Amino acid sequence: MRKIETPISDDEINDLKVGDKISLSGKMYCGRDAVLPKLVKSIEEGNIDKYPFEFKGMAIMHTAFSVAGIAPTTSNKAEIESSIPTLSKAGVKFHIGKGSLSEETKRSLNKYNSIFIVTPPVAALLTNNVISKKCVAYEEEGMEAFFELEVKDIPGIVAIAHGESL
Repeated sequence: MRKIETPISDDEINDLKVGDKISLSGKMYCGRDAVLPKLVKSIEEGNIDKYPFEFKGMAIMHTAFSVAGIAPTTSNKAEIESSIPTLSKAGVKFHIGKGSLSEETKRSLNKYNSIFIVTPPVAALLTNNVISKKCVAYEEEGMEAFFELEVKDIPGIVAIAHGESL
């Protein structure tokens, strides 16, 4: 199992291949249908500096954060999948979720040297690996706001990398 710490470098991405098992620690962000399109709009409007975080080297899990915990949602929902190219271009390196992605999205991941990670959809396991959380954007969205989590050893498997997929 490859231990990965955020922020994630291009060299780390280049060393990963489809099927590699990873363990992610450091800051990980949570966003899904409600907030990912808002982030994309801000990036496209040139308002990237308004956020209290850096996109470069970021890991985003496609999830909300509730008292029940975290577990990835389906990544090929239009609101989520359409955000992946812009967020990758802005510097996001890991997109963590579940499901299959389109060929166009796979090409975008490859173009921007980002990868897609799948993780077991077990909320209790993943939530036990969250050390702390804070809302960093779009608080009005409640549990679907954009959260920054401090995590230790979130498990995953590289599902899409360098133009290849499972």
